[in-house]
Amino acid sequence: QFIDGLSALWNVALGQNRLGHTFKKPIYDASGKPLYLICMTIDITERKQSEKRIIEMATHDGLTGLPNRNLLRDRIMQAIAHDRRSEKQAAVLFIDLDYFKTINDSLGHDMGDLLLQDVAARLSAIVRGEDTVARRGGDEFIVLLPNIGGAQDAEVVAQKILDGLIQPFLIESRKVHIGGSVGIALFPSDGEDVETLLKNSDIAMYHAKENGRNNYQFFAPEMDR
Repeated sequence: QFIDGLSALWNVALGQNRLGHTFKKPIYDASGKPLYLICMTIDITERKQSEKRIIEMATHDGLTGLPNRNLLRDRIMQAIAHDRRSEKQAAVLFIDLDYFKTINDSLGHDMGDLLLQDVAARLSAIVRGEDTVARRGGDEFIVLLPNIGGAQDAEVVAQKILDGLIQPFLIESRKVHIGGSVGIALFPSDGEDVETLLKNSDIAMYHAKENGRNNYQFFAPEMDR
């Protein structure tokens, strides 16, 4: 029978590394002694690239390349499971851009899209490697901070985010000014499941907007009444 497996290929003509699926079949004589080996390799580079693109589309935002809602939910569930075992805390930061609609309506959706891409890059540069920056939709972003010591750690990151967003963005030679409103929900005190943490951070974000924007608010139970 054929023995199959993946193998690396080198395309001499194109100067490219390729991925192949190699099938090998040993040939024996009448006494069972191996004579030679038949090998056949099929180039599956494009197929693997297509599979990767499909996975990316299912788990990442098409505009910014950030994790989307599906992947965010998975990351939050992983953080909850890990931090529950290690008795650590986690934070969900719900970020809504201030004055984005004004920019989008006055300068056009193309400029708005470029701004969202720059916001995504700026947020990603602020957080740690183990953190997750996701786009929830529109001008809403979520930052997941797993494995933190407490509210102070979340507060430091929230302030860095506000300081980063208040700096002007240069979009096609135009200086664009926005800001952000941030709501913070902590695990486990503000919720022990994905939906509760997202809901409570969303509620806290609206309180940040009501308090003049460009600020952060921690969720408190009375906010939900």
